Amino acid sequence: MTYDIGDLSLKTLLGPVSRATEVSARLDERLARSPIRDGFVERQNFADAASALWLEGELVHLEDLVLHDAHMDIRTPTHELTRAHAVLRTRRRILSQKPDWALGREGFLALTGRGGAMPASGPKSRDGEGAGTASVEDDDRDDAEADLVAEEFAEIDAVLARSSKILSGADVPAKAARPDDRPDLIYDPDWNEEERLAEWHAVLAETRGQPVVLRAAILLEAWSDIEVLQHATWLGPLLVAALLRQEGLAAHHLACIHLGAKNIPRERRRARNRGDRLLALLDAIHDAAVAGLKEHDRLVLAKSQMERRVKQRRASSKLSDLVELVLSRPLVSAGMIQERLKVTKQGALNLVGELGLREMTGRGRFRAWGIV
Repeated sequence: MTYDIGDLSLKTLLGPVSRATEVSARLDERLARSPIRDGFVERQNFADAASALWLEGELVHLEDLVLHDAHMDIRTPTHELTRAHAVLRTRRRILSQKPDWALGREGFLALTGRGGAMPASGPKSRDGEGAGTASVEDDDRDDAEADLVAEEFAEIDAVLARSSKILSGADVPAKAARPDDRPDLIYDPDWNEEERLAEWHAVLAETRGQPVVLRAAILLEAWSDIEVLQHATWLGPLLVAALLRQEGLAAHHLACIHLGAKNIPRERRRARNRGDRLLALLDAIHDAAVAGLKEHDRLVLAKSQMERRVKQRRASSKLSDLVELVLSRPLVSAGMIQERLKVTKQGALNLVGELGLREMTGRGRFRAWGIV
C-alpha cells in the first residue's frame, strides 16, 4: 500500500512549522560563529544516541556510552549499548560527509546497508570538511571487525537451531539461499525492505516543494507508518536531520530529533489521528532546537568560567587541552584524560582538581567528571 500524504491542514500546521523553523535557524546561526561548536556537536551526538534507544524502551547511560566509545568499558557492553554506539557512529559519519551525501544514492545505500560503505573522511572541521582521517579509519576498521563477528555468531546460531530441529525429528525444509544473504532467524523473509525504502524515497520526492520543517515532519511520520527497516528504526530521524542540514536550516550541526521526541508524550507521538502525530513531530523538532540553545548557552558559560582558571598558566600547561576535552564529552574519566593529554594518572587527577570539575558518579573507583 502506497503512503498517501493527503490534504494537510495548513491552518493547524502553519504556526508550529513557523516556530520550529525560527528556533532551528536561530540555533544554527549561533553555532556558525560559536567557539565551542565542535564540542557542542559531539555532546549532542551522545545525547541523541542515548535518546534513540530511550524511545525504543531501552535505557543506555551516557556514562557507559562515553566509556564504550573510548574503548574503556568497565563492564561487558550490552546489546542496547552496542546499538546506541551504532547511532553515534552513524551521526558522526553523516556529519563528516558533504551535506547532500546522506540522501544521495551512494550515501543512502551505504547507510541502509545496501551498497559499498564509503569510508568517512574524518571528524567535522570548522568549514564542514573532514579532518583527522586516521582516527575515523580506525573506528571503521573496528566496526567492520565487530560486524564480521556478529555475522559469524548469527550463522552459528542458525546452524544450531537447524541441527536441533533435525535431531528432534522435525521436518526441516531445505535451506534456500536468500538474495540479500540475511539469516531468517534475525530478519523476517516477508519484510521487503527494498520496497519500503522505495516507498519512503517516493515520499521524499513528492514533498520536495513543501517547507523544509513540514517536509521533515511528513517524512518522519512516513518512516514510522511504513516501518521501513526491521532493526534500524533510528535511522529515519537521522536521514531527516540530514535533510535539514542539506537544505541549510541546520547547516552547522545535525538536528537531535530523537532528543526532541523524548520530551513529547508517547500518546501524542502515537496518536491515532495523523494530524496530531504531525503536530507532535513538529514540536519534537522545535524542542530539539530549544534544548540545543539552552545547552549551547550553558557550555559557553562553563567555558568562560574554566578559562579564568587557565589564565596566567605556563604555555606548556595541559589545562587548556582539558577544557576542550571536557567541552566535547558529557563526562571524562581519568583514563580518557591520560590517553588524550598524554599524562600520568596522578597528573590527570591533579588537572581535574585544578579545573574544579564535578564528580559525576559518586563512586570511589571508575570515577568520571563533567561540567557543573
